[in-house]
Amino acid sequence: MVLSNRVLSVRPSGVRKIFDLASKVRDPINLSIGEPDFDIPLEIKEEGIKWIRDGFNKYTPSGGIPELREKILHYLRGKGIICDDVIVTAGVTGGLLLALMVLLNPNDEVIIPDPYFVLYEYQVLLLGGKPVFVDTYPDFTLKEELLRAAITDRTKVILVNSPNNPTGMVCSKEELDMVARVAREKNLIVFADDIYDRFTYEDGLGADYLGRRYESTLTFGGFSKTWAMTGWRIGYVAGPAEIIQCMVTMQQYVFSSINSFAQKAALLALDYNTDALIDGYRKKRDLIYEGLKDKYNVVKPKGAYFIFPEVPGGDGDSFVERALENNLFIIPGSVFSARKSNVRISFAASEENVMKGIEILRKMA
Repeated sequence: MVLSNRVLSVRPSGVRKIFDLASKVRDPINLSIGEPDFDIPLEIKEEGIKWIRDGFNKYTPSGGIPELREKILHYLRGKGIICDDVIVTAGVTGGLLLALMVLLNPNDEVIIPDPYFVLYEYQVLLLGGKPVFVDTYPDFTLKEELLRAAITDRTKVILVNSPNNPTGMVCSKEELDMVARVAREKNLIVFADDIYDRFTYEDGLGADYLGRRYESTLTFGGFSKTWAMTGWRIGYVAGPAEIIQCMVTMQQYVFSSINSFAQKAALLALDYNTDALIDGYRKKRDLIYEGLKDKYNVVKPKGAYFIFPEVPGGDGDSFVERALENNLFIIPGSVFSARKSNVRISFAASEENVMKGIEILRKMA
C-alpha cells in the first residue's frame, strides 16, 4: 500500500501513547478530559429526541437549517461580534477545516500562539500550509513584538484561542486590541476560536471577543462546551459573507450536511442558561490552583477548565508516566507545545477527583 505524503507527514499524537499507558491502569483518577463533566441538560436532550421521533432525520441544507443560522447570527450580534453570515459546522473542528480549505494556498502561513490545541498544527499541515508558532511562555500572553516578528509575506491567518486550551488563559483587552490592530495593518485574516467563552472566572472579566474589533475575523464557536453537546458535533463559524459562502460550497463536498436533530436541539440550547452548571468550575479552578501553587511553577487560569503547571525537572512526558504509576491520568504539555516542560490538568471532573489529584500531585512535587 502506498500512502500519501500528506498522511506520512503527520506524526501520531502524543496523546495516543499516554492513552495506551492509561488503559493498563485500573480506574485511574482521570484529569485528562477535554469536555465538561456535566451532561447535556435534559430539556435539550428531549428536544433532540422529539425531532428524531417526528422524522427530522434527513439531510439538511449544507450551510445549516435557515432558522438556526439566523438565530446564531442574532446571538453573536447581540454580543457585538461583527459578522455578515454564518455556517453550521461539525463542531469547531469541522469549521476550522472548512475555513482553512477555502483560504490557504500551498505554503501560506498560519500564526499560532504556543501552547495551542493540537489539531491546529495538523489541519494546517494537511492542507499544505505552514504553522508558525509564537512563544507565549512563561505567562502565556501574546507579545506584539513576537507576533510582528512571526509575520512574513506568506502569512495569511492569525489564530487566537481564548480562553485557551491547554493553559486556561484569557486574552486581555490589550492583547485583543493589539491582534486586531496588527491584523488590520497587515491585511490578515483572524481566526477567533471562542469555544470556551462561557468559562471565565475572574470578577468583572466577562467574555471579550476579537470579532468585536476587526471585520476580517472568523468567529468559531459551538455547543460542545457550554451545553456539553460534544458527541452531537455541532458548531458554527461566522464572519465575512464571501468567506462563509465559500465554506458552504466546500461543505457540500466535505461533510455534505450537519446532524439534523442536533441543529433543532441547538435552537433550544441558545435560549438555555447553563450558568448554574458552569459556576462550579470557578470553585474547582480555585481548589486546584491553591493546591498546586506552593509546589509548582503555575499560572492561575482565568478560563476554560485546564491548568498548565511546569513540572519539577522540566520533563512533562516522564512526569505523566510517573503520575500514571500513582494512578493519576493527565496529559503531557508536549502534545500542545514545542516545549515539554509542562502538563495539562483538567478540572472538568468531580470535586472529589480534583482533590485526589491535588493530593497525588503534591506528593510528586
